[in-house]
Amino acid sequence: MNNHVTVLEINGDALLHNLNYFKQKLQPKTKILAVVKAFGYGSDGVQVAQFLADKVDYFAVAYAVEGIALREAGIKTPILVLHPQIPNLQSIIDHRLEPNLYNFKIFNAFLKLADEIPLMNYPIHIKFNTGLNRLGFWHTDIPKIITSLKETNHVKVQSLFSHLAASEDVEEQDFTVNQINNFAYIAQQFYKHLGYEPMLHILNTSGVVNYAKAQFDMVRVGIGLYGFGNDEKETAQLKNTHNLKSIISQIHLIEPGETVGYNRAFVAKKPTKSATIPVGHADGLSRKLGNKKGFVIINNQKAKIIGNVCMDMIMVDVTKIDCKEGDEVIIFNSQDMLQHIADVSETIVYETLTAISQRVSKILKQGKD
Repeated sequence: MNNHVTVLEINGDALLHNLNYFKQKLQPKTKILAVVKAFGYGSDGVQVAQFLADKVDYFAVAYAVEGIALREAGIKTPILVLHPQIPNLQSIIDHRLEPNLYNFKIFNAFLKLADEIPLMNYPIHIKFNTGLNRLGFWHTDIPKIITSLKETNHVKVQSLFSHLAASEDVEEQDFTVNQINNFAYIAQQFYKHLGYEPMLHILNTSGVVNYAKAQFDMVRVGIGLYGFGNDEKETAQLKNTHNLKSIISQIHLIEPGETVGYNRAFVAKKPTKSATIPVGHADGLSRKLGNKKGFVIINNQKAKIIGNVCMDMIMVDVTKIDCKEGDEVIIFNSQDMLQHIADVSETIVYETLTAISQRVSKILKQGKD
């Protein structure tokens, strides 16, 4: 059992609020795929999936190991593996995961394995590259794919999908619309020649917000589920799900001229009271937050980080804060705090969230904000 005093509380009420916010933007028949890869964007993919299992139609993970963890936790909802690898195909089948087949190397490998077992109508997903240039077949591959699919009953295409490159950027509307149109053309070719109609999906969180007419059969909600939209207005409609808390381990009285932390980065100019907190860059806090660029909240007051962020600890200035050893410390508990951390760290909120270490205790809570 992990009894680490630094805890990430996952707000179940906020998760549900965010899910419902996106649901109300959808047509009644549009399905929802919840993205729980990267440990649920730094939270806990298993706990999030268990909480949402009866509320969404699909889950998506990046790699097979993430999907296996969900299955071993009792999740029965369909799970799409976005980036499967050939060495993991047998494990994917063993755990009834559904692979995204994105080029002929993995497509042929899976069809060969499906034939050898043999499988019957095993669900697969096929991804097309419409402009992100990351993973996916080209539209010119369609005839060869369809020919192969028509020659087997070992697999069945559950969905065709693609991924938008800049759905949050209003300056890239033409590019995004072109992606959507190209995807629609690809889908038509499959519908015309395959003999059945797989599900279609291309929209991510910002796509749901900006391109509602391109919902097709399903949408994929990732970062939006965890409280962040494609702009400040949308984010304001969502609720923060990640609340990182710790405690004060020790308080020091620092005399003028004394220093705090590695490389003596903080030098006291006046009598100073510092508090040491058991969270550091090994837990996901960027070293750029040191030297008063970042802060925590103690007893409703800001306490700036002094000196360098250590691997396992930070020290903060509590000279003007009434506090004692053992008091609660809020590392972040709002979208504003997370955005500030990301800005100071010169990164994006995605990285700030997913950087949260696995040694931090994770607990999903309901019933309070």
